[in-house]
This record gives sequence, C-alpha cells and structure tokens, in this order.
Amino acid sequence: MSTLSWTPPAPARLGITLETHIMEEMRGTPGATGSFTSLLNLIGMAGKLISSRVRAAGLADALGWTGQTNVQGEEVQKLDEYANDVLCTVLERRSHCGMLASEEMEEPLLLGPDPRARYVVLFDPLDGSSNIDVNVSIGTIFAILRRDGEGLGPTTANDALRPGRDLVAAGYIMYGSSTVLVYTTGHGTGVHGFTYDPSVGEFFLSHENIRCPPRGKTYSINEGNSSLWTEPVRRWNAWLKEDAKPEGRPYGQRYVGTLVADAHRTLLKGGIFAYPADTKSPSGKLRLLYEANPFAFIFEAAGGVAIDGTQRILDLQPTGLHQRTPLILGSKDDVADFEDFMAGRR
Repeated sequence: MSTLSWTPPAPARLGITLETHIMEEMRGTPGATGSFTSLLNLIGMAGKLISSRVRAAGLADALGWTGQTNVQGEEVQKLDEYANDVLCTVLERRSHCGMLASEEMEEPLLLGPDPRARYVVLFDPLDGSSNIDVNVSIGTIFAILRRDGEGLGPTTANDALRPGRDLVAAGYIMYGSSTVLVYTTGHGTGVHGFTYDPSVGEFFLSHENIRCPPRGKTYSINEGNSSLWTEPVRRWNAWLKEDAKPEGRPYGQRYVGTLVADAHRTLLKGGIFAYPADTKSPSGKLRLLYEANPFAFIFEAAGGVAIDGTQRILDLQPTGLHQRTPLILGSKDDVADFEDFMAGRR
C-alpha cells in the first residue's frame, strides 16, 4: 500500500484529563485569556473535595441534619452545608467570579468590583438531599454566565437574572458508584463526561461527545404525585404504560429522586424526565437557575429538548434567584409526545 494514500488515525482522546480537555478547548477559542479555563478547573477541584467527603460521610460525622432550614424551606443536611462552603471558598479564588448564587443561600455572594471578575456562577451544591443518608447517588449542578462589556461596575443580583440561552457553560458532578463530571460550553462544542480516578486524583475523559438518543424506552416521574397531576399529564402517563409493543410501549419506569441521577440516565439512554406543574406546585418544583437552566443547556447541546410543558426552558426570563419551574427534558421525540398531550392533540 502506498504511504502517500495512508491517513493516520485520529489520536484517541478518551483518557485525557479534564484539565487537558479544557485547555484544548481554550486554544481553539479566539481571544481566550485563560480565566474561563481556570474557572472550569476550579469547579473540577471543588468536585474532588466534595467527592472525598461524600465517600467518607458515614465516618466523618457528615450525615444528618444541621438543625437549620434553607431559603426553600428544606432541612439543610450537613453535606449540603459542606458542599456549599467548598464551592464558595474555591470559586472566590483567582478573581474570576463577580458573584456566586446558590440554592442554599438566600442572597447572592457578591465578590467585589474587580474588572477581571467577569463570571457569575450559579449552583446547587448538593442535589438530592433526601438521598444523602441512604447512600443513593447525589450531585452538584452548576451554570456559568459571563458579564460582557467595558467598564463593568460592581456585580448585582440582576447579573444572574438572565435567560438560560445566555449561559456560557453548564454541567454537573454525580457522586455515585463512581464520580462523574459532565460539562458543555454549548452548541458545537459537545457534551463530555469525565470519570474521577481517586488513586491519581484526576478526572479522565470517559464519555466523549454525548448524544441523547432521539427516543428512549423509559420515563422518570414521581408517581406518588399522581393525585395532584392535571388531566393531560394523567393521560400521557397512562399512554406510556399501554401495551403497544409495535409502538415501543409500555415504557419502563425509572425514578431515583435525585435530579442529577435521573437526568444523567436520560441523557445517556434516552427517554423522558418529567416534573410537571400540579395542583400543589402550579409554578413547578425545580429551581430555574440552579437546576432547570443548566440541564436544559446540557440536553440541547446533546441533541435533546427541555421545556416547562409548553415553552423552551432556555427562553424563560428569570424574575427571582429562587424561582421555580416545571421541567420536562429528554429525547426530542419523547418530549414531543408530552407536548402533544399538553396541547390536546392527543
């Protein structure tokens, strides 16, 4: 075979570190200064620290309730508090962030008028609090906004109240049988997953260019709320469970109760996750800034869809830091079926 016609295979990227992956993305971005790269690496560092405490929680007096409730009216677990403190401490470094906002904090943490502080980070420090004490997967969710323009003044809470389509990055870290970090910087860059190897202290690329299948075989919803559902949601749920094998039904039901775990499975395997509005929570239950927007950004970058029942999540205009919303996300065909039921087309 002529060597002139031979093209060497593309080098395998699986196994490269998170830091290397982020650096390679930076090199392909005109005008990059390195601050965004540094910020993403800081989030990875925070994930390592939280993962270490989660894995030793039963031995480090880190389980249980602190005796306090957060702004959401929920009991604050010790690991919630620890994860929030770690993220705030780590992200305050290097003057990248002008503001941090967390599901656990009533008010945002304003970090000063440093002109280098162009980023706003929004996070749920430890999603799945009810599962902490029973050793079920939990996770950290994050979203990043950038303040653009010259002569930026002090950061205010309004810097966080922007539609999800303005995000420059989003991701999550799931603490389960292994610790996995998934992130994206938007359309065209892909969604990539990294598995943490505690023996060497690094995240390694394990899921390159994740794509959400156009249709799945499972649905994820809290059926304990069925008495509160609207009639269209009940009909959709019943339709999914009908015996119609030529159409791929019935769907299997999978529900962990940790958004990170349920969404991660849906992202990889396809299907649909739904936490719709109901008579108890007509405005929805999940937080727009800390949960819905980050996952909507991730799913759209992976070819999936995220809506509040009728509207695209990323187009919603936030009006408050702790605003709630319904959330339906997953495979595009499965979400389209849900929309048909909500619109009365089925």
